[in-house]
Amino acid sequence: MRILITGGAGFIGINAASRFVERGYEVTLYDNLSRPGNRQNLAWLAELHGAASFRLTEADVRDAGRLAEAARGQDVLLHLAGQVAVTTSVADPRMDFEANALGTFNALEAARRSGGSPAFLYASTNKVYGALEGLDVSEDATRYRFRDLPLGISETQPLDFHSPYGCSKGAGDQYVRDFARIYGLRTVVFRQSAIYGPRQFGMEDQGWLAWLVIAAVCGRPITIFGDGKQVRDVLWVDDLVDLYLTAVEKIDVVAGQVLNIGGGPEMTTSVWTEFRPLLESLLGREVPVSFAGWRPGDQKIYVSDCRKARQLLGWTPHVSVEEGVRRLFDWVAENRALVE
Repeated sequence: MRILITGGAGFIGINAASRFVERGYEVTLYDNLSRPGNRQNLAWLAELHGAASFRLTEADVRDAGRLAEAARGQDVLLHLAGQVAVTTSVADPRMDFEANALGTFNALEAARRSGGSPAFLYASTNKVYGALEGLDVSEDATRYRFRDLPLGISETQPLDFHSPYGCSKGAGDQYVRDFARIYGLRTVVFRQSAIYGPRQFGMEDQGWLAWLVIAAVCGRPITIFGDGKQVRDVLWVDDLVDLYLTAVEKIDVVAGQVLNIGGGPEMTTSVWTEFRPLLESLLGREVPVSFAGWRPGDQKIYVSDCRKARQLLGWTPHVSVEEGVRRLFDWVAENRALVE
């Protein structure tokens, strides 16, 4: 089996690549190497499995020709590449559109014209649901809660693209879904919540959980946007990769489907009021922060209803918030020279 992973040198991509190599796949990584940490991730993968365990195509998903060439003969295309931050999309919406909407279209066309019938897995986002302003939300001392959705947001929630990032990822989301209907491509859309884990070089405006851990360990200033009670369901990256592996094995079961993917109601935390005590207990000291205004499209609460993924694929996440954060903290502490 041959797999092409776009964005393969990134956080999710490199963790997925390692697991697919272990499963005996011929792995090709397609990445423009623009993100901090990409080259360190490639060096880690080569050290772990050997330099011959994967191939690298250094190119951009906006380059349709290079992408089509890389996709020929592949059995699986895992599409992770793209622009990842809402704030960046607001500052440069054209680049965001080209990287996400056009880049996803290029990946779909590459798969469609690849000469086979590859499985196509797309990493979408919960941002396609917008700020969820119409839902009834309550507030308590440490977090926001859905009044009427104890199991979280299901795939029946109306789409409401908010911010250029939401629009570009949402456009890709709908193209991926429609290529299954119109062309019979075996695609599946994963609307992912907050993914975290080792080899994540988080930034202030993306990868918030890793960013907070890195900033606390390295003594960087931390700004919390909003009031810190925003709730997210968080998902350890190995649990996500388990899902990818299962989806490839059962692609005919999930072809054409959209699945909400996250930690679910059992694995939630508020961004600061509940996360802070956990972080400070690991660090052994208080973490000072400042606060700023809410960012565009920020959801007061997002929790994934993952029952559809459980029903179709038998998938459930296993790593608790406390265990996952401890593992990430240990990785950051051990690799401080990489993240500083």
